[in-house]
Amino acid sequence: MVETVAQNKSIRRAVTFVALLNLSYFAVEFSVAVAIGSVSLFADSIDFLEDTSLNLLILVGLSWSAPNRARLGMALAGILLLPGLATVWTAWLKFTAPIPPAPIPLSLTGAGALIVNATCALILARFRHGGSLTRAAFLSARNDTLANVAIIMTGVATSYTLSAWPDLIVGLGIAAMNADAAIEVWQAARKEHRQTKP
Repeated sequence: MVETVAQNKSIRRAVTFVALLNLSYFAVEFSVAVAIGSVSLFADSIDFLEDTSLNLLILVGLSWSAPNRARLGMALAGILLLPGLATVWTAWLKFTAPIPPAPIPLSLTGAGALIVNATCALILARFRHGGSLTRAAFLSARNDTLANVAIIMTGVATSYTLSAWPDLIVGLGIAAMNADAAIEVWQAARKEHRQTKP
């Protein structure tokens, strides 16, 4: 019981810190995305906001019963899809007016996001097998680090091609990764829900 309480406190500290870190960088990345017209940065900034919500919901859900935590895990699977839908809409708008974003701010902002997300993933890694809630947080942070590497490369590709296509492709790729994470979280939550039934 002592270990469970101690672990619960550790998880609470971790997700609180991760939520605050995500919220802070959302403001930075969203501002740059709007300023330079980047689909990939927009997708990633919305994902930072989603990660903030995700970790705050986990914080609330930790005090709930196992069946309710499993239900919350299924709800979080749906939340993971929201940034993807927003990205598809932004990509469509960009497709109608394909102006490439400024490559240097794109890469530098992606590098900052990589540092933030890698930090979050490292913090959450030891809790990733604790259930669908903490798995959702870890998968989101892990996927975001991969997305940030792609964003940095997008800046480099854009500087050489002067095309909007690398940014569009990476933005849609981020949406696809969120969809895959949502499926994994849904499956884990469904399994937990079945195990809580008598």
